Amino acid sequence: MASIRRELVALIERGTIPREEVARAVALSGLHPSGRAWGIFLDRLLLWLGTLALAGAVMFLIAYNWAEMGRWLRFGLVQVALVVAIGVYWWAEGRGVVQNMVARAALMAASLLLGVLLALFGQVYQTGADPWQLFFFWAVLMLPWAVVARFDALWILWLGLLNLSLSLYLRTWGWAFGILFSGETAVLWGVFILNTVALGLWELGARRWRWLSVGWATRLLALGSGIPLTLLMLMFILDERADVSAAVLVYPLWLAALYAVYRYWQPDLFMLAGGCLSVIVVVTTFFGRHLLWQGGAGGFLFLAMSVLALGAAAVFWLKRLHAEMPS
Repeated sequence: MASIRRELVALIERGTIPREEVARAVALSGLHPSGRAWGIFLDRLLLWLGTLALAGAVMFLIAYNWAEMGRWLRFGLVQVALVVAIGVYWWAEGRGVVQNMVARAALMAASLLLGVLLALFGQVYQTGADPWQLFFFWAVLMLPWAVVARFDALWILWLGLLNLSLSLYLRTWGWAFGILFSGETAVLWGVFILNTVALGLWELGARRWRWLSVGWATRLLALGSGIPLTLLMLMFILDERADVSAAVLVYPLWLAALYAVYRYWQPDLFMLAGGCLSVIVVVTTFFGRHLLWQGGAGGFLFLAMSVLALGAAAVFWLKRLHAEMPS
């Protein structure tokens, strides 16, 4: 769809398609969704909303009626729902396109109910485990399902659980038990490393397994990699006591890798736009840190002009890249 839109825009800009025929060309190109496409979209949307609602209903039913329910009734409700979800997956898998979508939704519900079961076990028996252990063992136990299903959303859920468990662990113990980093710095470095490695493995895996080649998953992982590193740069800039930071070395290397990969190896305008936004935020913060406290009104004017100039330069560069990218 993106390539069709790009080709159509190029034809309109070159004047190949007369202006009075643009509306007809857009209609014939199939860019606007048909009634059948809307029906499929609504069908899948309702399926996933219903799946999430049912999984959440089990959790809230037990939480609301905690005092009235006995221990075995609580476990029984969750386990029955879990078995039903797995049974639906076993029945629907491989039977057709619609059934495969139902199977994926059922397995997602089973994965969520697995977390409810673990949380219920910890609450009933008061195991004394740290919060990070709940999400870690949840990820470990659902890993076989993610491997078998080959479903991108399930892998993103698994990576989200790893991010949560790692963040909670590092917030408690720090990086290498506080030897290298501690506090929020440790959390940001941990999340950055985890998501960067996951992004690299995902891009390599997409070359071999077609089901991994979905744009939204890699872009989400890129956000999970770029946002923590950008925050680390901002923390270094705004910290008056910091003389040096590993982020100063890692950040330009990350930008260079982002440019090389998503400009030449796997062209992606979203990734490059994210890198531009990160640079604008870092440069603006640097100027603001050194100008606003001493420059007065002139500092605000210079900062505003810098943001406008950087934004305009980024838009100009991205538009040129968009025109150069192959359809």
